[in-house]
Amino acid sequence: MALRTLVTRTAAALKQRCQPHLMQSITVVLSRRYSSVPDDLKYSKSHEWVKVDGDTAVIGITDHAQHELGDVVFADLPDTGTSVSKGDAFAVVESVKAASDVYSPVSGQVLDINATVKDTPALVNKAPFTDGWLIKVQLSDKSELDSLLDAAKYKEHVEHSSH
Repeated sequence: MALRTLVTRTAAALKQRCQPHLMQSITVVLSRRYSSVPDDLKYSKSHEWVKVDGDTAVIGITDHAQHELGDVVFADLPDTGTSVSKGDAFAVVESVKAASDVYSPVSGQVLDINATVKDTPALVNKAPFTDGWLIKVQLSDKSELDSLLDAAKYKEHVEHSSH
């Protein structure tokens, strides 16, 4: 979090001297370069993360995704018992900038939703990998995990993706 504070303060200081289009480019580069990517998770190219514990997967959006969205103000999560399929949208996260679908990186049945995120959506920004998780899923096909990215490959993906 100290690095994020440094980046934010630097960007704020530069804003006073930079043209708006240049500031936006700097912010995008800094957020891509300094996003947190825990090593113990799997990642999708659409910027969701998965933490697996046996046959259960916890799913949320990455630090990079929450940076791109900006301040999250609303999260529409599925009901428990809902089936989700790999690659299909299961939630909508709205920020002050935009609304964005969240895609399931795995298939299964929703066991639990993070009701705290529904009440306090800013948790997605403050703690995307811990308190800001979105759903827990009973995995229906663990082999789908093989197509997800590890931390190193996800970092490469973020650095090479254009937005």
